[in-house]
Order: sequence, then structure tokens, then C-alpha cells
Amino acid sequence: MSADEIRGWFAGRLPEDLFVELVDVVVDREEITVVGKIPAPDLAEDVSDAERAATIEGRIAEFRERTRAARMTVAREAERRFDRKVSWGVECDETRALYTHVAAPVMTRLRQPERRVLDLLVAGGVARSRSDALGWCVRLVQQHSDEWLTDLRESLVQVEEVRRRGPGAAQG
Repeated sequence: MSADEIRGWFAGRLPEDLFVELVDVVVDREEITVVGKIPAPDLAEDVSDAERAATIEGRIAEFRERTRAARMTVAREAERRFDRKVSWGVECDETRALYTHVAAPVMTRLRQPERRVLDLLVAGGVARSRSDALGWCVRLVQQHSDEWLTDLRESLVQVEEVRRRGPGAAQG
């Protein structure tokens, strides 16, 4: 199933009062992450940044506990249907919080120059292990290459559409 079809399934299956809006459904081989918007707390303009952050954190925690049963019912259905784990997250005001999500192991072969970079990050205290250092590198690339990664994702969607319409596609 395509990411659009999975997003559509969630849009139709989620209880109407769960989120203010469905913000994001991110799909990969192991996991589906569903992120929805929840109402921001009504705070006075002169409230401190610390109080605002704490209030939003509390709102997110309350939402997570209150909606756990409904979310888990949907997750169990989706996990059977799509053969992937389902993770959840919310956006509240300007804050995005992801609940427990999959940390999938990834095997890679690195040559000495790449290993030396990872070892330097470990020696410098930036990371606890080579694995942690590699994750740090990936997050850094993701953070600083959002435009490029967005363009790449969009082009892959176009490639998938061409494949779907190409030779061997279902004849209607």
C-alpha cells in the first residue's frame, strides 16, 4: 500500500474527536508514525516561556494518557493490516512530541576514514558508541538538509507513480 493509502485509512479510521487535525502520517518499512494536532492551552500573553513550555508539556501528557485506549485500538488494527508498528505523536502550539517509536537497527560497512569520524565523536564525548555517533550524524544531515531531502522524497513519489502506471501495471 502507498503512503497516501495508509494516510487515507488513518484519516477515515481515527475517532473524529481524537485530533483537531491529522498533521502527518510517516511510513517506512518498519513503522507508521501518526501525528495529530491538539488544542493549545489558552494562556495569557505575559506568561513566561518556562510556564508556557510546562503547560504545553502537561497538555501533551494529559492527552497521551486520556486517549491511550482509543489509540491502541486503532494501532492494533493498523499493525495487523499494514504489518508495521504504529507510533503516535502530537503537535501542540509550536511543540511536536513523539511517543515511543521504533529504533530499528541498521547494518552498514564503513571504511577507515568513516570509522575514524565516528571514533572521534565517541572520544570527544559527543556520542557513547559508534552506533550512537552514526545516529548523531544522520540527525545532523537531516537537520541541515531538509530542503534537499524534501526534494528527494518528492521525486521518489513521482518515480513510484511512474512505476505504478508502467509496463506490468494492472490493466483497467
